[in-house]
Amino acid sequence: MNRDIQGKIEQLRRGTDNLIPESDLVAKLEKSDKTGRPLRVKLGIDPSAPHLTLGHSVPLRKMRQFQDLGHTGVLVVGDFTRRIGDPSSQSSTRPLMSEEEIRANMETYTEQAYKILDPERTEVRYNSEWLGSLSFADVIKLTSKYTVARMLERDDFAKRYAEGRAISILEFLYPLAQAYDSVAIAADVELGGSDQLFNLLVGRDIQREYGQEPQVVMTVPLLIGIDGERAMSQTTGNYVGISEPPTEMFGKLMSIPDPLIAPYFAFLTDVEIDEAEISRSPRDAKRRLAMEIVTIYHGAEAAEAAREEFDLIHIHHERPREVERLKLDRSLIKDDGTVWAVDLLAASGLVKSRGEARRVIRQGGAKVNGEKIPGEDTDLPFSPPLLVQVGKRSFVEIV
Repeated sequence: MNRDIQGKIEQLRRGTDNLIPESDLVAKLEKSDKTGRPLRVKLGIDPSAPHLTLGHSVPLRKMRQFQDLGHTGVLVVGDFTRRIGDPSSQSSTRPLMSEEEIRANMETYTEQAYKILDPERTEVRYNSEWLGSLSFADVIKLTSKYTVARMLERDDFAKRYAEGRAISILEFLYPLAQAYDSVAIAADVELGGSDQLFNLLVGRDIQREYGQEPQVVMTVPLLIGIDGERAMSQTTGNYVGISEPPTEMFGKLMSIPDPLIAPYFAFLTDVEIDEAEISRSPRDAKRRLAMEIVTIYHGAEAAEAAREEFDLIHIHHERPREVERLKLDRSLIKDDGTVWAVDLLAASGLVKSRGEARRVIRQGGAKVNGEKIPGEDTDLPFSPPLLVQVGKRSFVEIV
């Protein structure tokens, strides 16, 4: 292996947990250099939610590394496969989605992805292009190329089978459909999260069955969410969206548990930070991390403004510079000029219901004009403006 290829391999290997097989990637890179044909690097996108998160950014950043080396990124939108409901690492089949829901979620995906990817080196394909046109005979031919025994090697299928829980034939079709995506776009490399390893390896087998050179499989770890416990997900709410406002992004990153600082630097930035630096001052390391990430997605000026806003609220304990203003429905004001705290919180829009308002107040998570609401039965004098706060980062001014 020459030094140039070795350097590329070292760069691409950084931050991955599986590269299968590395020897094939070396051969593909060498062949690309000789022929001038860029590698086609595939990443499947699940259109189950409308926003991309920092968790999505990990494989997208890996794709950008390939693009910077002259290769083509192919985003495959799973508009067809999402209707199948792949359980991935879940314990049961995921609910199916309608075409309308999928289309609505995909409206801003490309714009968000281009915050990371090079548009000139990106193809966006929808797998309904080829999967939607397969005949039943084509599907039977595809299923004949893989065995039930091999399918049951997948951990979640094996566990459910051993426990006597249902696995539908439809679920067996998902890895085959995803593998056929690789055939349809002639993928040289497929990227994905570590939970997708089985499906990506099926892609190698199916490509071989259709007479193609098998793709290299490269997986990245699942990013732990800001709660420090579960994988980042919009479903659990422990995420940072790459299109979120700079102040929201900065605040969320400042809230992460200390053990996440090093992996967030490694997977979300190009900064190499010494563990000793983190240990000396985790707070300073978080501030540097937040500045780096907000700069990536919003620019240095916005990052500096977000830092100043954070300091204003959390260090100097002053009100934010810009706060949404809402007019209170005057019917909520009692004859004595007070308003029930639960009504005020619900009217602010910072909670979804009076029930949630009660819970937040009981947990001590709500303030008015900087003072914690003492209890859910509290009546507050209505002397606007009232600065209503829920948690550390959510504010509304009621007038």
